[in-house]
Amino acid sequence: MRRLFLILAVCLGTFMATLDISIVNVALPAIGRDLDANMSMLQWVIDAYALCLSALILSVGPISDRYGRKKIWLTGIVIFTLGSAICAFSTSPHVLIAGRVIQGIAAAALIPGALSIITQAFSNDIERIRIIGIWSAVSALSLIIGPILGGFLVDSFNWTTIFLINIPIGLLTFLLGWLGIQESSDPDKAALDPMGQALSIIALGGLTFALIEAGEQGWGSYFTLSGLIIATIAFLGFIWVERHVARPLLPFFLFKKNPFFFQYNMASFALGFATYSNVFFIALFLQKGQGWGAFEAGIRMAPEFIAMAIFSFSFGKLSRYLSVRNLMIFGFILIALASLLLTRVNAETPYIPIAITLFILGAGMGMSTPAIGALVMASVDKAYSGIASAVMNALRQTGMTLGIALLGTLMTHRAVEQLLQDDKLVGMLSTQEIKHLIQTSSAMPSAFIEQVTRSAFVSGFNVAMLGGAVAIMITLCLMARYKSVN
Repeated sequence: MRRLFLILAVCLGTFMATLDISIVNVALPAIGRDLDANMSMLQWVIDAYALCLSALILSVGPISDRYGRKKIWLTGIVIFTLGSAICAFSTSPHVLIAGRVIQGIAAAALIPGALSIITQAFSNDIERIRIIGIWSAVSALSLIIGPILGGFLVDSFNWTTIFLINIPIGLLTFLLGWLGIQESSDPDKAALDPMGQALSIIALGGLTFALIEAGEQGWGSYFTLSGLIIATIAFLGFIWVERHVARPLLPFFLFKKNPFFFQYNMASFALGFATYSNVFFIALFLQKGQGWGAFEAGIRMAPEFIAMAIFSFSFGKLSRYLSVRNLMIFGFILIALASLLLTRVNAETPYIPIAITLFILGAGMGMSTPAIGALVMASVDKAYSGIASAVMNALRQTGMTLGIALLGTLMTHRAVEQLLQDDKLVGMLSTQEIKHLIQTSSAMPSAFIEQVTRSAFVSGFNVAMLGGAVAIMITLCLMARYKSVN
């Protein structure tokens, strides 16, 4: 019974943390309307969570080793539930973003912590692999049902319910974890690097802030430039600290000694930048660009996640016919193709071609995600497998964070640029009012303004998809170069 409680606990904890990566996207227009949040604030609703998750994921392992895996994981459940309550009862975008920060900090303990707890509890290899498979399936399922469940809750009730459901789940998960998980720790193996951790958060946070501010204030604004300067100084300081500290947060020696480790981790970053960030843009496109409701948009996003699940679960069989590296490359080709096809959609594009494109995108993700994981693990000695896995996941989350920030800024700039080219609209509204049309999620003052704004928003979406395609194609070229060099 104790082991059953453990399995249920880690699966529910991962379900909550992973669900909140995808469930929020379809609620963004409703959040924007209710809280009067502009585009940059909506970007922060997603990025605050992803930034904290990516920045802290490398430190949670050593902290759990030192203070106890059960203690840190249960603390993560409590903090995540508290963050969900803050999000649900927030009355302003800033309070909501603060709640998402708290959720992201907790998620950094829940997702990798679950794998560590399973490894400690199940010593039999076959049994452990089976439990990890169940845990991975739950994680994939949460990504699939996130947009659908989120859309249903938003349309049937309101956007706050996507956070309220975490409260009873969190309480149940805490109880199951308390009863099922046995405490374990390895304080001698803990390698804490507080200075490196602080500098990494400042660098990533400063860069994300600068990229998002550029969409609202422009690249030459004081806040944008300040963010870039702070990020640069913190990044240089981070590199210096990591090269001189005895037990670094980020093992640069693995990148230096092994070019394949560098290559596959850059592929993980590109995957997050170009595809995991896509969920944010596709959800907005279906609602603000094509006019679907939240639940309808969630249903229409399903082909991407269904394809991802199908090809992820079929990865073992596919690897019998293609090498793991070739599966990754083929997956990237499909992602680039789908991203390019999404540059051609508009407000009137029928759903069938969009569904096919999303299925292609999901198939590419389903092939490349497990392939990158396998390649990263194969590129290092078993002694470094834990830190290698953490680095890979951290870089993918970092890629998603920066993808939403940079591609979102490009989308906003393109949409505003197109609106400013409409002479009739320029005669009706000031430049600031035109910018507000793209930034806001409130109702449009007239049918004409709604039509041209929707068209401009779709144009911005097309540019964001082009940016993702370019990132993937650059990564493919770099992988071809490394293959020839090595």
